[in-house]
Amino acid sequence: MTQSVVVQVGQCGNQIGCCFWDLALREHAAVNQVPSCRRQVVGDGGSISKGKICSLKARAVLIDMEEGVVNEILQGPLRDVFDTNQLITDISGSGNNWAVGHKVFGSLYRDQILEKLRKTAEHCDCLQCFFIIHSMGGGTGSGLGTFLLKMLEDEFPEVYRFVTSIYPSDEDDVITSPYNSILAMKELNEHADCVLPIDNQSLFDIISKIDLMVNSGKLGTTVKPKSLVTSSSGALKKCYKKPFDAMNNIVANLLLSLTSSARFEGSLNMDLNEISMNLVPFPQLHYLVSSLTPLYTLADVNVPPRRLDQMFSDAFSKDHQLLRADPKHSLYLACALMVRGSVQISDLRRNIERLKPSLQFVSWNQEGWKTSLCSIPPVGHSHSLLALANNTCVKPTFVELKERFMRLYKKKAHLHHYLQVEGMEESCFTEAVSSLSALIQEYNQLDATKNMPVQDLPRLSIAV
Repeated sequence: MTQSVVVQVGQCGNQIGCCFWDLALREHAAVNQVPSCRRQVVGDGGSISKGKICSLKARAVLIDMEEGVVNEILQGPLRDVFDTNQLITDISGSGNNWAVGHKVFGSLYRDQILEKLRKTAEHCDCLQCFFIIHSMGGGTGSGLGTFLLKMLEDEFPEVYRFVTSIYPSDEDDVITSPYNSILAMKELNEHADCVLPIDNQSLFDIISKIDLMVNSGKLGTTVKPKSLVTSSSGALKKCYKKPFDAMNNIVANLLLSLTSSARFEGSLNMDLNEISMNLVPFPQLHYLVSSLTPLYTLADVNVPPRRLDQMFSDAFSKDHQLLRADPKHSLYLACALMVRGSVQISDLRRNIERLKPSLQFVSWNQEGWKTSLCSIPPVGHSHSLLALANNTCVKPTFVELKERFMRLYKKKAHLHHYLQVEGMEESCFTEAVSSLSALIQEYNQLDATKNMPVQDLPRLSIAV
């Protein structure tokens, strides 16, 4: 069985990672088997005693240049899940500066990070993938997070690099986030195998819709007492407060579904390398838009199971995308459907045939579907669906990011904070924006073919 290593970088990466391990432990306890994302402690096998997980360690490396979040994890309920030898922290932080995270801390901690990654990899019989979780707007997540990518490519060239990147919203409180994001994008373009871009605003919108439905009584149900939709006092979070715990929960559920085939049995399981092989036709176009259904699974809301066909329809609606995008009105290069629970292959095929007329695929890949079935559903639910789409609808996010970058860069605002870092030059900015412009142009060229008729090419005839 293949294994993966999770690398959590920065405040955002560690908070999402902690939520992921919490949910994964719940699944482990529910099915009473050892998931491959964890390793058993040497000399003491993993076991479940009186509902409590014993002797399991997360196959993860936790990195942050501030101590706060990692210390909270070590003092929290998951403190025994993480190996304290696999943590790297500093005190000063990166100050929302990509250059500090990438140039300063990257060089300073390279050897330590590499040593811990190698140590974690040694516990794997068949290491297939590194999952990097980070944000694009801050300094550590964007800077040190993308520094890791090049290092992993050099040291583990045969191991896939999947990156979950949280993109800042327009109302982000980090003024320099456009700089950090564009500089990080260049590294993602060059060194990642697959990137799952997730927009903070989309997460917030999803949680707000769930709160609205629960408060209006439309669901006809109640929220569980310990739901991540609720605050610590048990009352629903107010709309003016961003419910980061619930937003992190959505991303954690994405990772949970993405790794389900590696952790549990299924009639049609999908290896992570199959995602890259089937969904990435060109090296740079490796950005996959994700959607999850049913959404209520994410918030621990008790709702009756939705009709199976509706679950598939929802996966292609803009309300369920984890990026502000509408894939149905854009061009698909390929699409993967990762289903969990009591679903038959015939259900998959029937829904694909039903949805195909409303979706536009590139002319040279009209049958660009990849599917998987994992028999173990999320805890407390009969089924769920994760859709990953290589779709040109990701382009507006990049265009908007470039516009925000240019508004600052034209005035050279805040530039001196970056240029005073050793090894940082203004050419780093021009190269980064050129890289993004080239990526946008590739999507433009694909969009230009959107309305072209599909040629019915003659088939080869075999002489008997």
